[in-house]
Amino acid sequence: MAQQEPQKIEVKLPDNLIGGVYSNNAVITHTKEEFIMTFLMVSPPTGIVTSRVIMSPGHMKRFIRALQENVKRYEGNIGKIEEASVPKAKMGFKTT
Repeated sequence: MAQQEPQKIEVKLPDNLIGGVYSNNAVITHTKEEFIMTFLMVSPPTGIVTSRVIMSPGHMKRFIRALQENVKRYEGNIGKIEEASVPKAKMGFKTT
C-alpha cells in the first residue's frame, strides 16, 4: 500500500489578529466536553477579557504537552523562567 502524503493546510491570519493580544492573567474552567481558557489583561482596579479559547479535553492535553516542550526548549536555550507571583486582588466578572 502506498504511503499517503500529509495534507497541506493553508492557514490565514485575520488582520485583527496580526498583532496578537496581551494577557497577564487567565481563568480556566471546564465541563465534561470542553476546557474554556479566558485570558485577561488586569491593571487594577480593572481588567478586560482579551480572548477566550475553547478546546476539547483531548486537544487540551496535546496543548499542555506542547507548552511543556516549548518551556523546556526555551529554558534550555535562554535560561530558567521564574514563575510570576499570584495577584492578591480578588477578581470577578462584570457584565455590561
